[in-house]
Amino acid sequence: MSITIKTGAEIDAMRKACRLASEVLDYLTPFIKPGITTNEIDKLSLDYMVNVQGTKSATIGYAPPGHIPYPASLCTSVNEVVCHGIPNDIPLKDGDIINLDVTIITPEGWYGDNSRMFVIGEGKIAAKRLCSITFEAMWKGIEKVKPGARLGDIGHAIQTFAENAGYSVVREYCGHGIGRKFHEDPQVLHYGRPNTGVELVPGMIFTIEPMINMGKREIKEGRKGKAPYDGWTIVTKDRSLSAQWEHTVLVTETGYEVLTLSAGSPPPPDFIPADKGTAA
Repeated sequence: MSITIKTGAEIDAMRKACRLASEVLDYLTPFIKPGITTNEIDKLSLDYMVNVQGTKSATIGYAPPGHIPYPASLCTSVNEVVCHGIPNDIPLKDGDIINLDVTIITPEGWYGDNSRMFVIGEGKIAAKRLCSITFEAMWKGIEKVKPGARLGDIGHAIQTFAENAGYSVVREYCGHGIGRKFHEDPQVLHYGRPNTGVELVPGMIFTIEPMINMGKREIKEGRKGKAPYDGWTIVTKDRSLSAQWEHTVLVTETGYEVLTLSAGSPPPPDFIPADKGTAA
């Protein structure tokens, strides 16, 4: 494992990249209503990146080993889709939930990565609770970040909180280091045992992005058998709802700094100090 510790200048570059990634979601938020399609969201996202920010989408054409190139500017994961949902022409309807996962690349070559959940229309109580608990679970992990802590502390905090609420944690996908590459070391699991794993040191930057299922934790490829697997979409095996939130976090000398904060970021839960959940 080779973990890149960022310098002061590199941290400043990541602050910019992560703020820009968050601002894409700020821009999209007013459009996320019943009737819009995820293809329309994709077009709005790409236009804002290219023509307003001067950034690029990290997901268009992204093709890790064994995958076909990803075709869109963001991931749009609806209802039972756990992650990597590809935009399509199906309108969102009242009661749906959707995760929008945005990763941008600045002109200087730095990556910013974050995602948010949206409840479409009024929504159902159970779906809103899943989204809320997942958001809190992410922050339970974030608040464990400090020098001397270990990655297992993050995963344990997320897992115990989610499972105590009656949900399950997806184990096949995890957070990751990020910088001049989309995915760097370390891998950040969203389950685990305290006091295990890599020790955190100042200058580390990684994502925390738990995927929490309303039902069982098992997942599979494809969507409800309606079409052949598209090479990317992952769904819950029992077709229960799934939610995800994601922030990119810096380990500081005294704790953590959430880099993917902007003017429109949802405020953190009450257990997080006020100064930790506001954009710099």
